[in-house]
Amino acid sequence: MVNGTNDRPRLTRKGERVRARIVEEAAALIHERGVAGTTLDDVKAAAQVSGSQLYHYFPDKNELLQAVIGYQADTVVTNQRQALLGSAMGLEAWRDMVVTGVTRAQAGGCPLGSLVGQLAESDPEARALIAAGLERWATAISEGLRLLHSDGKLAPGIDPDDLATTVLATLQGALLLAQVQRSTRPFETAIDTLLALAIKT
Repeated sequence: MVNGTNDRPRLTRKGERVRARIVEEAAALIHERGVAGTTLDDVKAAAQVSGSQLYHYFPDKNELLQAVIGYQADTVVTNQRQALLGSAMGLEAWRDMVVTGVTRAQAGGCPLGSLVGQLAESDPEARALIAAGLERWATAISEGLRLLHSDGKLAPGIDPDDLATTVLATLQGALLLAQVQRSTRPFETAIDTLLALAIKT
């Protein structure tokens, strides 16, 4: 976290809404154009705020980028938990959810994972935030898989936490293939194969 952030006065409800709008618009632009291709002026125009408003909430692009990472992490974790992965019906719904999601994400890749290639080697703080977000995502997946495990729905010898890491790695790699091929087929193949190997029918 940027030094001094904790020293700022608490935002009003209106201020929270403005800040949230800025972050949401910045996240959409960065997903579409990349970090280098998104300027603060772009964000200002998209969020319909003045320069003084933007700099009031985010004194520099680095601090805004940190907020975007947190926003993307919160989004994927919330979506994951809403899928209710821990039941047979929930598993099917989760599978359909991620396939639908890859259709929307093909052009820009995973909203969180795509930031790795742009920032991991140049921004240690951003790398740590992304890593924490991915860890939260894996934990959310693991929560559902533990329920499947307790119900005897996982194949013998499979640890739900290890499987959660494998699922997340598969999601990221399969999404990369879908992005370059502009097709959901490799993504669907990877996910369906993993579930067939790991889940008892």
